[in-house]
Amino acid sequence: MDAILDIQGLIDELIKYPLLVMLLGTGAYLTLRLGFIQFRRMGHGIKVAMGKYDDPNDTGDVTHFQALTTALSATVGIGNIAGVAIAIHWGGPGAIFWMWMTALLGMATKYTEVTLALRFRHVETGAGKMVGTVSGGPMYYIERGLGSKFKPLAVLVATGLVFTALLTGNAIQANTVADLMNAEFGTATWVTGLLTAGVVALVILGGISRIGKVTGILAPTMAAIYVAGGLVILGINFETVLPSLGLIFTEAFNPTAGVAGTGVGILLQTLLWGVRRGLFSNEAGQGSAPIAHSAAKTEEPVSEGVVALLEPFIDTIVICTITALVILTTGVWDATTPTALTLTEGGDYSYVEHTDRGYQPVDSDALPAAIEVREGQQMGGVRFAWHEVPVTELYLDQDQTVLFSGEIRPGSNVAVALNGQSYETLYGPAVENGAPLTAFAFSNGLGRFGNFIVVISVLLFGISTAISWSYYGDRSAMYIFGRPAILPYKLLFVVMHFVGAVVSLNVIWNLGDTALALVTIPNVLALVLLSGIAKKLTDDYFSAFGSNVSRDDYLRITRERQRARRNQD
Repeated sequence: MDAILDIQGLIDELIKYPLLVMLLGTGAYLTLRLGFIQFRRMGHGIKVAMGKYDDPNDTGDVTHFQALTTALSATVGIGNIAGVAIAIHWGGPGAIFWMWMTALLGMATKYTEVTLALRFRHVETGAGKMVGTVSGGPMYYIERGLGSKFKPLAVLVATGLVFTALLTGNAIQANTVADLMNAEFGTATWVTGLLTAGVVALVILGGISRIGKVTGILAPTMAAIYVAGGLVILGINFETVLPSLGLIFTEAFNPTAGVAGTGVGILLQTLLWGVRRGLFSNEAGQGSAPIAHSAAKTEEPVSEGVVALLEPFIDTIVICTITALVILTTGVWDATTPTALTLTEGGDYSYVEHTDRGYQPVDSDALPAAIEVREGQQMGGVRFAWHEVPVTELYLDQDQTVLFSGEIRPGSNVAVALNGQSYETLYGPAVENGAPLTAFAFSNGLGRFGNFIVVISVLLFGISTAISWSYYGDRSAMYIFGRPAILPYKLLFVVMHFVGAVVSLNVIWNLGDTALALVTIPNVLALVLLSGIAKKLTDDYFSAFGSNVSRDDYLRITRERQRARRNQD
Protein backbone atom coordinates (compact mmCIF):
# COMPACT_ATOMS: atom_id res chain seq x y z
CA MET A 1 0.00 0.00 0.00
CA ASP A 2 2.85 2.42 0.79
CA ALA A 3 4.29 1.90 -2.69
CA ILE A 4 0.92 2.62 -4.30
CA LEU A 5 0.54 5.79 -2.25
CA ASP A 6 4.07 6.90 -3.19
CA ILE A 7 3.23 6.55 -6.90
CA GLN A 8 -0.10 8.29 -6.36
CA GLY A 9 1.63 11.14 -4.55
CA LEU A 10 4.14 11.58 -7.38
CA ILE A 11 1.41 11.64 -10.04
CA ASP A 12 -0.66 14.02 -7.96
CA GLU A 13 2.25 16.42 -7.54
CA LEU A 14 2.86 16.46 -11.31
CA ILE A 15 -0.71 17.06 -12.46
CA LYS A 16 -2.47 18.99 -9.71
CA TYR A 17 -1.53 22.48 -10.93
CA PRO A 18 -1.93 21.75 -14.68
CA LEU A 19 -5.36 20.33 -13.84
CA LEU A 20 -6.31 23.50 -12.00
CA VAL A 21 -5.31 25.71 -14.93
CA MET A 22 -6.94 23.46 -17.53
CA LEU A 23 -10.21 23.10 -15.65
CA LEU A 24 -10.74 26.79 -14.96
CA GLY A 25 -9.28 27.78 -18.32
CA THR A 26 -11.58 25.46 -20.27
CA GLY A 27 -14.61 26.66 -18.35
CA ALA A 28 -13.71 30.29 -19.05
CA TYR A 29 -13.04 29.60 -22.74
CA LEU A 30 -16.35 27.77 -23.25
CA THR A 31 -18.24 30.43 -21.30
CA LEU A 32 -16.94 33.11 -23.67
CA ARG A 33 -17.28 31.08 -26.88
CA LEU A 34 -20.88 30.07 -26.09
CA GLY A 35 -21.87 33.58 -25.06
CA PHE A 36 -22.38 32.90 -21.33
CA ILE A 37 -24.76 30.06 -22.13
CA GLN A 38 -25.10 29.10 -18.43
CA PHE A 39 -26.75 32.43 -17.60
CA ARG A 40 -28.73 33.09 -20.77
CA ARG A 41 -30.34 29.65 -21.13
CA MET A 42 -30.85 28.48 -17.56
CA GLY A 43 -34.58 29.22 -17.73
CA HIS A 44 -34.99 27.07 -20.83
CA GLY A 45 -33.11 24.27 -19.12
CA ILE A 46 -35.56 24.34 -16.21
CA LYS A 47 -38.52 24.04 -18.61
CA VAL A 48 -36.95 21.08 -20.42
CA ALA A 49 -36.02 19.36 -17.16
CA MET A 50 -39.58 19.69 -15.84
CA GLY A 51 -40.90 17.78 -18.84
CA LYS A 52 -42.53 20.62 -20.79
CA TYR A 53 -41.16 19.29 -24.09
CA ASP A 54 -40.99 15.55 -23.35
CA ASP A 55 -41.92 13.15 -26.13
CA PRO A 56 -42.07 9.49 -25.01
CA ASN A 57 -41.44 8.38 -28.58
CA ASP A 58 -38.01 10.00 -28.75
CA THR A 59 -34.85 7.88 -28.80
CA GLY A 60 -33.50 7.07 -25.34
CA ASP A 61 -34.10 5.14 -22.13
CA VAL A 62 -35.14 7.76 -19.54
CA THR A 63 -36.87 11.15 -19.41
CA HIS A 64 -35.02 14.46 -19.16
CA PHE A 65 -35.91 14.62 -15.47
CA GLN A 66 -34.72 11.08 -14.78
CA ALA A 67 -31.45 11.74 -16.61
CA LEU A 68 -30.98 14.90 -14.52
CA THR A 69 -31.73 13.12 -11.24
CA THR A 70 -29.46 10.22 -12.15
CA ALA A 71 -26.63 12.65 -12.82
CA LEU A 72 -27.51 14.69 -9.71
CA SER A 73 -27.54 11.52 -7.62
CA ALA A 74 -23.95 11.03 -8.69
CA THR A 75 -23.00 14.64 -7.93
CA VAL A 76 -25.26 15.72 -5.04
CA GLY A 77 -23.94 13.54 -2.29
CA ILE A 78 -20.76 12.95 -0.38
CA GLY A 79 -19.06 15.89 -2.10
CA ASN A 80 -21.70 18.19 -0.64
CA ILE A 81 -21.43 16.78 2.87
CA ALA A 82 -17.88 15.51 3.28
CA GLY A 83 -16.17 17.33 0.40
CA VAL A 84 -17.10 20.82 1.62
CA ALA A 85 -15.86 20.00 5.11
CA ILE A 86 -12.58 18.68 3.70
CA ALA A 87 -12.12 21.82 1.58
CA ILE A 88 -12.52 24.03 4.66
CA HIS A 89 -10.32 21.74 6.77
CA TRP A 90 -7.40 21.86 4.33
CA GLY A 91 -7.88 25.12 2.44
CA GLY A 92 -9.73 27.28 4.96
CA PRO A 93 -13.06 29.08 4.37
CA GLY A 94 -11.68 30.76 1.25
CA ALA A 95 -11.72 27.41 -0.56
CA ILE A 96 -15.51 27.76 -0.84
CA PHE A 97 -15.14 30.81 -3.09
CA TRP A 98 -13.06 28.76 -5.50
CA MET A 99 -15.65 26.00 -5.38
CA TRP A 100 -18.16 28.61 -6.56
CA MET A 101 -15.91 29.71 -9.41
CA THR A 102 -15.42 26.10 -10.47
CA ALA A 103 -19.20 25.65 -10.52
CA LEU A 104 -20.06 28.83 -12.44
CA LEU A 105 -17.50 28.11 -15.14
CA GLY A 106 -18.32 24.42 -14.91
CA MET A 107 -21.90 25.08 -15.99
CA ALA A 108 -20.62 25.93 -19.49
CA THR A 109 -18.30 22.91 -19.39
CA LYS A 110 -21.12 20.59 -18.36
CA TYR A 111 -23.38 22.00 -21.08
CA THR A 112 -20.72 21.40 -23.73
CA GLU A 113 -19.82 17.84 -22.76
CA VAL A 114 -23.46 16.74 -22.51
CA THR A 115 -24.43 18.37 -25.81
CA LEU A 116 -21.53 16.61 -27.53
CA ALA A 117 -22.38 13.31 -25.81
CA LEU A 118 -25.93 13.43 -27.21
CA ARG A 119 -24.68 14.40 -30.65
CA PHE A 120 -22.29 11.44 -30.86
CA ARG A 121 -24.09 8.82 -28.74
CA HIS A 122 -24.41 5.22 -29.89
CA VAL A 123 -27.94 3.85 -30.34
CA GLU A 124 -28.52 0.10 -30.13
CA THR A 125 -32.16 -0.96 -30.47
CA GLY A 126 -33.44 -4.07 -28.74
CA ALA A 127 -30.49 -4.35 -26.38
CA GLY A 128 -32.62 -5.08 -23.32
CA LYS A 129 -33.17 -3.47 -19.93
CA MET A 130 -29.84 -4.41 -18.41
CA VAL A 131 -27.79 -3.14 -21.34
CA GLY A 132 -30.01 -0.22 -22.38
CA THR A 133 -30.57 1.14 -25.88
CA VAL A 134 -28.10 4.03 -25.91
CA SER A 135 -24.53 4.63 -24.82
CA GLY A 136 -22.67 7.91 -24.74
CA GLY A 137 -19.98 9.88 -23.03
CA PRO A 138 -16.53 11.32 -23.65
CA MET A 139 -15.18 8.16 -25.27
CA TYR A 140 -17.82 8.41 -28.01
CA TYR A 141 -17.44 12.10 -28.77
CA ILE A 142 -13.66 11.78 -28.74
CA GLU A 143 -13.67 8.90 -31.23
CA ARG A 144 -16.57 10.05 -33.42
CA GLY A 145 -16.04 13.79 -33.12
CA LEU A 146 -12.26 13.95 -33.43
CA GLY A 147 -11.89 10.91 -35.69
CA SER A 148 -10.72 7.30 -35.44
CA LYS A 149 -7.10 8.34 -34.95
CA PHE A 150 -8.14 9.52 -31.49
CA LYS A 151 -9.50 6.07 -30.58
CA PRO A 152 -6.54 5.37 -28.21
CA LEU A 153 -7.36 8.57 -26.32
CA ALA A 154 -11.01 7.52 -26.14
CA VAL A 155 -9.99 4.14 -24.72
CA LEU A 156 -7.74 5.88 -22.19
CA VAL A 157 -10.62 8.07 -21.02
CA ALA A 158 -12.99 5.11 -20.80
CA THR A 159 -10.40 3.18 -18.78
CA GLY A 160 -9.96 6.16 -16.49
CA LEU A 161 -13.73 6.36 -16.02
CA VAL A 162 -13.87 2.70 -15.06
CA PHE A 163 -11.30 3.28 -12.31
CA THR A 164 -12.91 6.56 -11.30
CA ALA A 165 -16.27 4.82 -11.02
CA LEU A 166 -14.77 2.10 -8.84
CA LEU A 167 -12.93 4.59 -6.59
CA THR A 168 -14.43 8.09 -6.61
CA GLY A 169 -18.01 7.16 -7.41
CA ASN A 170 -18.11 3.99 -5.36
CA ALA A 171 -15.39 3.28 -2.80
CA ILE A 172 -15.33 6.87 -1.49
CA GLN A 173 -19.09 6.79 -1.03
CA ALA A 174 -18.88 3.54 0.90
CA ASN A 175 -15.94 4.85 2.91
CA THR A 176 -17.75 8.01 3.99
CA VAL A 177 -20.93 6.15 4.94
CA ALA A 178 -18.96 3.59 6.94
CA ASP A 179 -16.82 6.30 8.57
CA LEU A 180 -19.86 8.24 9.75
CA MET A 181 -21.75 5.15 10.95
CA ASN A 182 -18.67 4.12 12.91
CA ALA A 183 -18.27 7.59 14.41
CA GLU A 184 -21.96 7.92 15.32
CA PHE A 185 -22.97 4.41 16.33
CA GLY A 186 -19.76 2.42 16.62
CA THR A 187 -20.88 0.17 13.76
CA ALA A 188 -18.01 -1.85 12.34
CA THR A 189 -17.05 -0.61 8.89
CA TRP A 190 -17.33 -4.10 7.41
CA VAL A 191 -20.93 -4.41 8.60
CA THR A 192 -21.93 -1.11 6.99
CA GLY A 193 -20.03 -2.01 3.83
CA LEU A 194 -21.77 -5.36 3.56
CA LEU A 195 -25.23 -3.83 3.95
CA THR A 196 -24.76 -0.94 1.51
CA ALA A 197 -23.06 -3.19 -1.05
CA GLY A 198 -26.13 -5.44 -0.93
CA VAL A 199 -28.48 -2.52 -1.60
CA VAL A 200 -26.34 -1.25 -4.48
CA ALA A 201 -26.26 -4.72 -6.03
CA LEU A 202 -30.06 -5.04 -5.95
CA VAL A 203 -30.49 -1.82 -7.91
CA ILE A 204 -27.67 -1.83 -10.44
CA LEU A 205 -28.38 -5.32 -11.71
CA GLY A 206 -31.69 -3.96 -13.04
CA GLY A 207 -30.01 -1.59 -15.51
CA ILE A 208 -30.55 2.09 -16.32
CA SER A 209 -34.36 1.93 -16.21
CA ARG A 210 -34.36 0.78 -12.59
CA ILE A 211 -31.53 3.18 -11.75
CA GLY A 212 -33.52 6.08 -13.23
CA LYS A 213 -36.65 5.18 -11.28
CA VAL A 214 -34.79 4.85 -7.97
CA THR A 215 -32.75 8.05 -8.35
CA GLY A 216 -35.84 9.94 -9.58
CA ILE A 217 -37.31 9.41 -6.12
CA LEU A 218 -34.20 9.41 -3.92
CA ALA A 219 -32.41 12.49 -5.29
CA PRO A 220 -35.17 15.11 -4.89
CA THR A 221 -36.33 13.71 -1.54
CA MET A 222 -32.96 13.54 0.17
CA ALA A 223 -31.83 16.89 -1.25
CA ALA A 224 -35.00 18.56 0.04
CA ILE A 225 -34.55 17.14 3.54
CA TYR A 226 -30.89 18.13 3.70
CA VAL A 227 -31.43 21.65 2.34
CA ALA A 228 -34.40 22.26 4.62
CA GLY A 229 -32.37 21.28 7.68
CA GLY A 230 -29.50 23.53 6.61
CA LEU A 231 -31.78 26.51 6.01
CA VAL A 232 -33.35 26.12 9.46
CA ILE A 233 -29.87 26.25 11.04
CA LEU A 234 -28.96 29.34 9.00
CA GLY A 235 -32.22 30.93 10.13
CA ILE A 236 -31.32 30.24 13.76
CA ASN A 237 -27.80 31.66 13.24
CA PHE A 238 -28.85 34.44 10.84
CA GLU A 239 -26.67 37.01 12.59
CA THR A 240 -23.50 35.13 11.61
CA VAL A 241 -24.44 34.37 7.99
CA LEU A 242 -23.14 37.63 6.51
CA PRO A 243 -19.90 37.56 8.55
CA SER A 244 -19.35 33.97 7.38
CA LEU A 245 -19.86 34.98 3.75
CA GLY A 246 -17.41 37.82 4.33
CA LEU A 247 -14.89 35.36 5.74
CA ILE A 248 -15.21 33.21 2.60
CA PHE A 249 -14.45 36.19 0.34
CA THR A 250 -11.58 37.61 2.38
CA GLU A 251 -9.95 34.21 2.92
CA ALA A 252 -10.25 33.40 -0.82
CA PHE A 253 -7.55 35.96 -1.69
CA ASN A 254 -5.74 36.40 1.61
CA PRO A 255 -5.93 33.03 3.35
CA THR A 256 -4.89 33.05 6.97
CA ALA A 257 -7.32 30.78 8.81
CA GLY A 258 -6.61 27.16 8.14
CA VAL A 259 -7.22 24.09 10.25
CA ALA A 260 -4.76 21.67 8.69
CA GLY A 261 -2.82 21.11 5.55
CA THR A 262 0.45 22.01 3.95
CA GLY A 263 0.97 25.64 3.19
CA VAL A 264 -2.03 27.05 5.02
CA GLY A 265 -2.02 30.76 4.27
CA ILE A 266 -0.80 30.23 0.69
CA LEU A 267 -3.34 31.37 -1.91
CA LEU A 268 -2.52 28.60 -4.36
CA GLN A 269 -3.29 25.92 -1.77
CA THR A 270 -6.65 27.47 -0.91
CA LEU A 271 -7.48 27.75 -4.61
CA LEU A 272 -6.35 24.19 -5.24
CA TRP A 273 -8.52 22.68 -2.52
CA GLY A 274 -11.53 24.69 -3.64
CA VAL A 275 -11.16 23.60 -7.26
CA ARG A 276 -10.52 19.98 -6.32
CA ARG A 277 -13.52 19.70 -4.07
CA GLY A 278 -15.60 21.71 -6.53
CA LEU A 279 -14.72 19.25 -9.28
CA PHE A 280 -15.48 16.30 -7.02
CA SER A 281 -18.79 17.88 -6.08
CA ASN A 282 -20.21 18.89 -9.49
CA GLU A 283 -18.06 16.73 -11.82
CA ALA A 284 -17.99 19.40 -14.56
CA GLY A 285 -15.28 18.54 -17.07
CA GLN A 286 -14.84 15.04 -15.79
CA GLY A 287 -16.89 13.39 -18.52
CA SER A 288 -19.01 11.28 -16.19
CA ALA A 289 -22.39 13.06 -16.23
CA PRO A 290 -22.63 12.95 -20.07
CA ILE A 291 -22.93 9.18 -19.76
CA ALA A 292 -26.15 9.50 -17.73
CA HIS A 293 -27.53 12.30 -19.91
CA SER A 294 -26.88 10.29 -23.07
CA ALA A 295 -29.74 8.00 -22.02
CA ALA A 296 -32.28 10.85 -22.18
CA LYS A 297 -35.24 10.59 -24.55
CA THR A 298 -34.58 13.39 -27.03
CA GLU A 299 -33.63 14.03 -30.63
CA GLU A 300 -32.03 17.38 -29.84
CA PRO A 301 -28.56 17.32 -28.20
CA VAL A 302 -28.82 20.92 -26.97
CA SER A 303 -32.09 20.20 -25.14
CA GLU A 304 -30.20 17.90 -22.79
CA GLY A 305 -27.20 20.21 -22.61
CA VAL A 306 -29.33 22.99 -21.10
CA VAL A 307 -30.69 20.52 -18.56
CA ALA A 308 -27.16 19.49 -17.60
CA LEU A 309 -25.94 23.03 -16.97
CA LEU A 310 -28.35 23.15 -14.01
CA GLU A 311 -26.33 20.52 -12.14
CA PRO A 312 -23.31 22.58 -10.99
CA PHE A 313 -25.65 25.35 -9.87
CA ILE A 314 -27.89 23.05 -7.83
CA ASP A 315 -25.02 21.02 -6.50
CA THR A 316 -22.32 23.56 -5.67
CA ILE A 317 -23.85 27.04 -5.66
CA VAL A 318 -26.89 25.97 -3.64
CA ILE A 319 -26.23 22.81 -1.63
CA CYS A 320 -22.48 23.13 -1.03
CA THR A 321 -22.95 26.75 0.04
CA ILE A 322 -25.58 25.72 2.58
CA THR A 323 -23.19 23.09 3.98
CA ALA A 324 -20.33 25.57 4.16
CA LEU A 325 -22.41 28.23 5.89
CA VAL A 326 -23.75 25.72 8.41
CA ILE A 327 -20.18 24.69 9.28
CA LEU A 328 -18.98 28.30 9.53
CA THR A 329 -21.99 29.86 11.30
CA THR A 330 -22.06 27.17 13.98
CA GLY A 331 -18.36 27.78 14.63
CA VAL A 332 -17.35 24.10 14.51
CA TRP A 333 -14.99 24.30 11.53
CA ASP A 334 -11.93 24.83 13.73
CA ALA A 335 -13.35 23.59 17.03
CA THR A 336 -12.33 20.45 18.90
CA THR A 337 -14.61 17.78 20.27
CA PRO A 338 -13.96 14.88 22.70
CA THR A 339 -12.73 12.03 20.53
CA ALA A 340 -11.66 8.43 20.89
CA LEU A 341 -8.22 8.37 19.26
CA THR A 342 -7.66 4.94 17.78
CA LEU A 343 -3.96 4.24 17.20
CA THR A 344 -4.53 1.04 15.22
CA GLU A 345 -5.46 0.52 11.59
CA GLY A 346 -8.71 2.29 10.74
CA GLY A 347 -8.08 5.34 12.92
CA ASP A 348 -7.80 8.80 11.35
CA TYR A 349 -4.44 9.46 12.99
CA SER A 350 -1.20 10.67 11.46
CA TYR A 351 2.13 12.13 12.58
CA VAL A 352 3.12 15.70 11.80
CA GLU A 353 5.82 18.21 12.63
CA HIS A 354 5.67 21.99 12.66
CA THR A 355 7.54 23.92 9.95
CA ASP A 356 7.43 27.46 8.58
CA ARG A 357 4.69 26.24 6.21
CA GLY A 358 2.47 24.88 8.95
CA TYR A 359 2.18 21.28 10.07
CA GLN A 360 3.66 18.83 7.59
CA PRO A 361 3.10 15.05 7.48
CA VAL A 362 6.06 12.90 8.49
CA ASP A 363 7.05 9.94 6.32
CA SER A 364 6.82 6.56 8.01
CA ASP A 365 10.56 5.96 7.63
CA ALA A 366 11.31 9.28 9.39
CA LEU A 367 9.17 8.64 12.46
CA PRO A 368 10.90 8.43 15.85
CA ALA A 369 10.77 5.19 17.79
CA ALA A 370 8.68 6.91 20.46
CA ILE A 371 6.95 10.22 21.17
CA GLU A 372 7.19 11.24 24.82
CA VAL A 373 4.02 12.44 26.57
CA ARG A 374 4.11 14.21 29.96
CA GLU A 375 0.85 14.89 31.76
CA GLY A 376 -1.02 14.73 28.47
CA GLN A 377 1.39 17.05 26.62
CA GLN A 378 3.43 15.78 23.66
CA MET A 379 7.15 16.51 23.74
CA GLY A 380 9.51 16.90 20.77
CA GLY A 381 9.03 18.00 17.17
CA VAL A 382 6.93 15.11 15.86
CA ARG A 383 3.37 15.00 17.17
CA PHE A 384 0.50 12.51 17.12
CA ALA A 385 -2.31 14.12 15.11
CA TRP A 386 -5.96 13.47 14.38
CA HIS A 387 -7.11 14.58 10.93
CA GLU A 388 -3.62 16.05 10.45
CA VAL A 389 -3.95 18.39 13.47
CA PRO A 390 -1.88 17.68 16.63
CA VAL A 391 -3.93 16.69 19.67
CA THR A 392 -3.17 19.15 22.46
CA GLU A 393 -4.01 16.88 25.41
CA LEU A 394 -4.10 13.10 25.69
CA TYR A 395 -6.15 11.19 28.25
CA LEU A 396 -6.60 7.56 29.28
CA ASP A 397 -10.36 7.70 29.86
CA GLN A 398 -13.36 8.69 27.76
CA ASP A 399 -14.43 11.35 30.28
CA GLN A 400 -10.96 12.95 29.88
CA THR A 401 -10.13 13.15 33.57
CA VAL A 402 -6.94 11.06 33.71
CA LEU A 403 -4.03 12.56 31.76
CA PHE A 404 -1.77 10.13 29.91
CA SER A 405 1.94 10.00 30.64
CA GLY A 406 4.28 7.67 28.82
CA GLU A 407 5.08 7.36 25.14
CA ILE A 408 3.39 6.73 21.82
CA ARG A 409 5.20 4.16 19.69
CA PRO A 410 4.40 4.74 15.99
CA GLY A 411 6.07 1.51 14.88
CA SER A 412 3.76 -0.70 16.92
CA ASN A 413 0.70 1.61 16.96
CA VAL A 414 0.35 1.59 20.73
CA ALA A 415 0.67 3.99 23.64
CA VAL A 416 2.65 2.69 26.63
CA ALA A 417 2.06 4.29 30.04
CA LEU A 418 4.80 4.76 32.66
CA ASN A 419 3.61 1.61 34.45
CA GLY A 420 4.16 -0.43 31.28
CA GLN A 421 0.49 -0.89 30.38
CA SER A 422 -0.30 -0.63 26.66
CA TYR A 423 -3.26 1.18 25.10
CA GLU A 424 -4.58 1.06 21.55
CA THR A 425 -6.96 3.99 22.15
CA LEU A 426 -6.40 7.31 23.87
CA TYR A 427 -8.82 10.20 24.27
CA GLY A 428 -8.57 13.92 23.76
CA PRO A 429 -9.95 17.08 22.12
CA ALA A 430 -9.60 16.71 18.36
CA VAL A 431 -10.90 18.41 15.23
CA GLU A 432 -13.29 16.60 12.92
CA ASN A 433 -13.15 16.37 9.16
CA GLY A 434 -15.30 15.06 6.34
CA ALA A 435 -18.87 13.94 7.03
CA PRO A 436 -18.39 13.81 10.84
CA LEU A 437 -17.53 17.54 10.77
CA THR A 438 -20.75 18.33 8.91
CA ALA A 439 -22.66 16.11 11.33
CA PHE A 440 -21.03 18.02 14.20
CA ALA A 441 -22.25 21.31 12.67
CA PHE A 442 -25.81 20.07 12.13
CA SER A 443 -26.02 18.63 15.64
CA ASN A 444 -24.69 21.92 17.00
CA GLY A 445 -27.53 23.70 15.20
CA LEU A 446 -30.43 21.27 15.63
CA GLY A 447 -29.32 18.84 18.32
CA ARG A 448 -29.88 15.15 17.77
CA PHE A 449 -32.34 15.85 14.96
CA GLY A 450 -29.65 17.71 13.02
CA ASN A 451 -27.28 14.83 13.50
CA PHE A 452 -29.97 12.46 12.22
CA ILE A 453 -30.41 14.57 9.06
CA VAL A 454 -26.72 14.22 8.18
CA VAL A 455 -26.60 10.52 9.02
CA ILE A 456 -29.60 9.68 6.85
CA SER A 457 -28.40 12.03 4.08
CA VAL A 458 -24.93 10.47 3.99
CA LEU A 459 -26.48 7.01 3.89
CA LEU A 460 -28.86 7.84 1.05
CA PHE A 461 -26.44 10.12 -0.83
CA GLY A 462 -23.69 7.53 -0.65
CA ILE A 463 -25.90 4.74 -1.94
CA SER A 464 -27.53 6.81 -4.70
CA THR A 465 -24.17 8.15 -5.90
CA ALA A 466 -22.73 4.66 -6.10
CA ILE A 467 -25.81 3.50 -7.99
CA SER A 468 -25.45 6.24 -10.59
CA TRP A 469 -21.70 5.76 -10.94
CA SER A 470 -22.16 2.07 -11.57
CA TYR A 471 -23.88 3.04 -14.82
CA TYR A 472 -21.01 5.34 -15.80
CA GLY A 473 -18.57 2.52 -15.27
CA ASP A 474 -20.53 -0.14 -17.11
CA ARG A 475 -20.94 2.11 -20.20
CA SER A 476 -17.18 2.66 -20.16
CA ALA A 477 -16.45 -1.04 -19.68
CA MET A 478 -18.82 -1.90 -22.54
CA TYR A 479 -17.06 0.61 -24.80
CA ILE A 480 -13.70 -1.05 -24.14
CA PHE A 481 -14.60 -4.74 -23.96
CA GLY A 482 -18.10 -5.04 -25.41
CA ARG A 483 -21.42 -6.10 -23.92
CA PRO A 484 -20.10 -9.27 -22.15
CA ALA A 485 -18.07 -7.04 -19.82
CA ILE A 486 -21.13 -5.47 -18.16
CA LEU A 487 -22.02 -8.21 -15.68
CA PRO A 488 -18.42 -8.88 -14.51
CA TYR A 489 -17.92 -5.15 -14.11
CA LYS A 490 -21.05 -4.82 -11.96
CA LEU A 491 -19.90 -7.67 -9.73
CA LEU A 492 -16.48 -6.01 -9.36
CA PHE A 493 -18.24 -2.74 -8.55
CA VAL A 494 -20.11 -4.36 -5.67
CA VAL A 495 -16.90 -5.90 -4.33
CA MET A 496 -15.08 -2.56 -4.50
CA HIS A 497 -17.94 -0.93 -2.63
CA PHE A 498 -17.27 -3.26 0.29
CA VAL A 499 -13.49 -2.75 0.04
CA GLY A 500 -13.94 1.02 0.08
CA ALA A 501 -15.86 0.81 3.33
CA VAL A 502 -12.97 -0.77 5.22
CA VAL A 503 -9.98 1.18 3.81
CA SER A 504 -8.76 4.31 5.64
CA LEU A 505 -10.22 7.70 4.66
CA ASN A 506 -7.04 9.38 3.42
CA VAL A 507 -6.00 6.45 1.23
CA ILE A 508 -9.29 6.17 -0.63
CA TRP A 509 -9.74 9.93 -1.09
CA ASN A 510 -6.18 10.38 -2.38
CA LEU A 511 -6.50 7.56 -4.90
CA GLY A 512 -9.91 8.87 -5.95
CA ASP A 513 -8.59 12.40 -6.49
CA THR A 514 -5.81 11.14 -8.74
CA ALA A 515 -8.14 8.94 -10.79
CA LEU A 516 -10.47 11.92 -11.16
CA ALA A 517 -7.67 14.17 -12.39
CA LEU A 518 -6.31 11.65 -14.90
CA VAL A 519 -9.68 11.29 -16.62
CA THR A 520 -10.43 15.03 -16.57
CA ILE A 521 -7.34 16.25 -18.44
CA PRO A 522 -7.95 14.46 -21.79
CA ASN A 523 -11.66 15.19 -21.57
CA VAL A 524 -11.26 18.97 -21.27
CA LEU A 525 -8.75 18.92 -24.14
CA ALA A 526 -11.37 17.19 -26.29
CA LEU A 527 -14.01 19.75 -25.27
CA VAL A 528 -11.80 22.60 -26.47
CA LEU A 529 -11.12 20.85 -29.78
CA LEU A 530 -14.84 20.10 -30.29
CA SER A 531 -16.14 23.43 -29.05
CA GLY A 532 -16.82 24.55 -32.63
CA ILE A 533 -19.35 21.73 -33.05
CA ALA A 534 -20.98 22.63 -29.74
CA LYS A 535 -21.21 26.26 -30.85
CA LYS A 536 -22.83 25.28 -34.16
CA LEU A 537 -25.35 22.98 -32.46
CA THR A 538 -26.21 25.72 -29.97
CA ASP A 539 -26.81 28.40 -32.59
CA ASP A 540 -28.84 26.04 -34.78
CA TYR A 541 -31.05 24.90 -31.89
CA PHE A 542 -31.92 28.32 -30.50
CA SER A 543 -32.48 29.82 -33.96
CA ALA A 544 -35.07 27.07 -34.54
CA PHE A 545 -36.73 26.95 -31.09
CA GLY A 546 -35.87 30.06 -29.12
CA SER A 547 -36.24 29.94 -25.33
CA ASN A 548 -40.01 30.31 -24.87
CA VAL A 549 -41.41 28.05 -27.57
CA SER A 550 -44.73 26.31 -26.81
CA ARG A 551 -44.87 22.54 -26.36
CA ASP A 552 -46.87 21.98 -29.56
CA ASP A 553 -44.52 24.11 -31.64
CA TYR A 554 -41.50 22.44 -30.07
CA LEU A 555 -42.73 18.95 -30.96
CA ARG A 556 -43.74 20.06 -34.46
CA ILE A 557 -40.37 21.67 -35.15
CA THR A 558 -38.58 18.62 -33.75
CA ARG A 559 -40.44 16.31 -36.15
CA GLU A 560 -39.64 18.60 -39.07
CA ARG A 561 -35.97 18.65 -38.14
CA GLN A 562 -35.96 14.83 -37.86
CA ARG A 563 -37.41 14.49 -41.36
CA ALA A 564 -34.84 16.93 -42.70
CA ARG A 565 -31.98 14.94 -41.11
CA ARG A 566 -33.29 11.67 -42.57
CA ASN A 567 -33.52 13.26 -46.03
CA GLN A 568 -29.94 14.51 -45.72
CA ASP A 569 -28.76 11.03 -44.74
